[in-house]
Amino acid sequence: MSKNNGFSLVEVLAAVAIIGVITFLAIPNIVAVKRDSEQNLAIARAEAVNMALAAYVQAVGRTNATSGWGSKNTPQLKYETLAPFLAFAPSDEAKYMPTGYTISYPNSISTLSKVGLAGPAGTISY
Repeated sequence: MSKNNGFSLVEVLAAVAIIGVITFLAIPNIVAVKRDSEQNLAIARAEAVNMALAAYVQAVGRTNATSGWGSKNTPQLKYETLAPFLAFAPSDEAKYMPTGYTISYPNSISTLSKVGLAGPAGTISY
């Protein structure tokens, strides 16, 4: 009588089925982790823009900053104004924020206020 050292077909199918069930249960968690990490990145980048806005006002002075900011009529122009005060910022705002997230800049910076943040699920309070 010879001894077989391999796995039977039933054992292999059972192992594949177990791996399939574990994968099926893990996928929603992986998607949730990715969504949460993108939201956290967007919040962190919005906070960085807030700090860049404060640095801009300090660097050029409140009067110059207020008048200069008022002449920027698009979000991209406002972002380009703040980009030198952001570490490692790309030249385009769309490349700075994660896909699906947008920043709304204040119209006036005579009194500093936080930028708004919106994502796929709507406005995000941070």
